[in-house]
Amino acid sequence: MYAIIETGGKQLRVEAGDTIFVEKLDVEEGSEYTFDKVLFVGGEESKLGTPYVEGATVNAKVEKHGKEKKVIIFKYEPKKHYHKKQGHRQPYTKLVIETINA
Repeated sequence: MYAIIETGGKQLRVEAGDTIFVEKLDVEEGSEYTFDKVLFVGGEESKLGTPYVEGATVNAKVEKHGKEKKVIIFKYEPKKHYHKKQGHRQPYTKLVIETINA
């Protein structure tokens, strides 16, 4: 059984036991998090939401919070003596999918 969930403006296909990285969530490490925005549940019997499947949830355990690798942004205009170097590290939450309830 799998599900398609929506979180952080993105859609993810998840199964029980999967490890996913999502935009940082405001929850503590080691706690449970429930996704209620389930777009599709697949398996022996498929359910398609309009836009979300009623009563369907996905439970996940928060493993850790962290930051991605640094991305360098370098802006440069030739012959104008303009250059700007900037770094960015996007925060994330690592989750382990436990159950899919449909």
